[in-house]
Amino acid sequence: MPLDFDRSSFPDFGCSSLLNADRSPLPDSVVTTLAAVVGTDLGESDPTADCGCTPTISTPTDRPDDETTTLVVDATDCPNTGSLATAAACRATVVETLETDDVDAVVVRTDGLERRYDDGATGLLVAAGRFAERVRFYDERLAERTRTDPLGAAHEATGRAGPIRRAAVETGLAEGADRADGYGDALRAVVGPTVARSRVDPRPPAEARLAESTTLDTGAIARRYETPRGPVYHLDPPESSLDPVSAEALEAAHDALARGTVEAGARAPGRAVRLVADADELGSSDSERRSADTTLPIDTLASILEKHTQGHGVLDDLFSDPRVSDVYISTPADENPIRVVVEGTSMPTNVRLAPGGAASLASRLRRVSGASFSRADPTLDTVIDAGGTSIRVAGVTAPASDGLGFAFRRHDETPLTLATLVENETLSPDAAAVCSLAVERGASILVAGARGAGKTTFLESLLWELPSDVRTVLIEDTPELPASSLRSAGRDVQALRTDTTGGPEPTPQEALHAALRLGDGALAVGEVRGDEAAVLYEAMRVGANASAVLGTIHGDGAADVRERVVSDLGVPASSFAATDLVVTCQRAESHRVASVEEVRSAGDDVAFETLFSHDGESTVPTGTIDRGDSVAVESLAVPGESYADVLDELDARASKLSSLARTGQTAPADRVAGDSGCGSEC
Repeated sequence: MPLDFDRSSFPDFGCSSLLNADRSPLPDSVVTTLAAVVGTDLGESDPTADCGCTPTISTPTDRPDDETTTLVVDATDCPNTGSLATAAACRATVVETLETDDVDAVVVRTDGLERRYDDGATGLLVAAGRFAERVRFYDERLAERTRTDPLGAAHEATGRAGPIRRAAVETGLAEGADRADGYGDALRAVVGPTVARSRVDPRPPAEARLAESTTLDTGAIARRYETPRGPVYHLDPPESSLDPVSAEALEAAHDALARGTVEAGARAPGRAVRLVADADELGSSDSERRSADTTLPIDTLASILEKHTQGHGVLDDLFSDPRVSDVYISTPADENPIRVVVEGTSMPTNVRLAPGGAASLASRLRRVSGASFSRADPTLDTVIDAGGTSIRVAGVTAPASDGLGFAFRRHDETPLTLATLVENETLSPDAAAVCSLAVERGASILVAGARGAGKTTFLESLLWELPSDVRTVLIEDTPELPASSLRSAGRDVQALRTDTTGGPEPTPQEALHAALRLGDGALAVGEVRGDEAAVLYEAMRVGANASAVLGTIHGDGAADVRERVVSDLGVPASSFAATDLVVTCQRAESHRVASVEEVRSAGDDVAFETLFSHDGESTVPTGTIDRGDSVAVESLAVPGESYADVLDELDARASKLSSLARTGQTAPADRVAGDSGCGSEC
């Protein structure tokens, strides 16, 4: 249901008149829900209601070098719930405090919820405090008005001359008020329960058109808005719309967990929520607030608490959306909105981490991965489960960066085959046929490309082309290759986990030495990037491995890969000649194979011949294979087979892959079922 926001009729909130696209009013239920999210009624609070807020200025206690100050407003006893956008009395409390103190942030906490006001809102409030203090010498009435109505006071002051107008300009009040479209816009806040390490802005972006809305498995609602500045991903997690009693129950349940009041374990969140569901656990004031027909949403609260104590918080919501492939958290994490990539398009969200949220996330990732992730080891590379799927995590911290930053990438565990990649036009059937036959007949292939180009995905598809009776050893520092799927299909797979940071796992070269002693079979190296390259190429050169050798490597084409392997990793050029094919992946509008090149020995060095290249629409042959000039294709012939026989096998294989892709039969089982119709073990 698209929303149209008429700001002109309600300057105090900025979006009071909430209308459907046809200009009809929204249903009361929708307005009530949005009111709960914002934390107050959609309108100015009762002007006669006194403010019960208690302001306190604090500084971080866990970061001695951090001198930022925060005005923390406890609105527990405030009838206005501390809503600065709608309660003039609460604005007066905050501005009065800021007449004597400057702060870097303003936070209001009540009923288990926290509203954190953004930089613009904090700047306006600080400017109002400075102006009120300064102008009081000239006009006591205007100073008092500034406390309750800083926007109106700014308008009045800029219409006057002399020191009052100058004060409005020099304190920044005039500029802050000029940018605001009512208090709802000027005092915009991000909201979240105090148990969460993230905050959301509940209101749609300005000038937004709702493009789509999806309810996720976690109960969150994901909306995509189109704005003049591009698309925005808007997340509405269930905890953001809790009523005050439920929010406070959630906080009490979290405290029960922290105190160890309930037995630890996977069911602890549910136990904690059921414990505090008794009104007596919430205290007498809360008991009075609960009417006879009020029932706490036990299952919802338990799910929320589990997500924020045993899960990965907002990441679980984001990755429960199957369209989200990447999530980026850039430093400073509490100031920058989280960004997501949705179906290939990067866009900002309405979510940001709370102060301390990045540190809390880093602590959890350290526990999951066992990595130190500290100043002594400022990078992190691990895998977690979030939103019910496997996620690759890269993290950085000081001194590698100015603070904590993270990149999360979904790893689709659906088995991907070459037929799948033909179906989605990553490469053409004839290029796929060459790769398929090369893997089956024991070739050595490096899959090259930049980060995010699809190297690991392509390597995964090649593993399914190995004969089913070939033992396969997977060597990775971060497990991404489909060991469990291969085993489920009856394959003999041994996974070896490596480490380069001094952990208990073997180094890549130690793992490779071990793999060569585990018997003949195929080797797949998750990423060739260090000293293990020399061991790998020596094994390839002397034929120590009887089957295919596969791996990924950063590089843009065969010549670039040769430079990296020979110059950077110290492998002799003559040893690099043991590579048969270099397949280069690329990400343009979508993932694609940019080229397939064969490596030829040229004395003490190597030369390259392109077999397939991308013409902008598909991976097309260069003619080298059809002319009979391919050294790699010639090497694929088994005893008694001619070059022409290999070409016939490639044609049959390309035809079969094309048929499987065209009919959607792209699962590993479909490939096996079609073997009998594709020549020699297609």
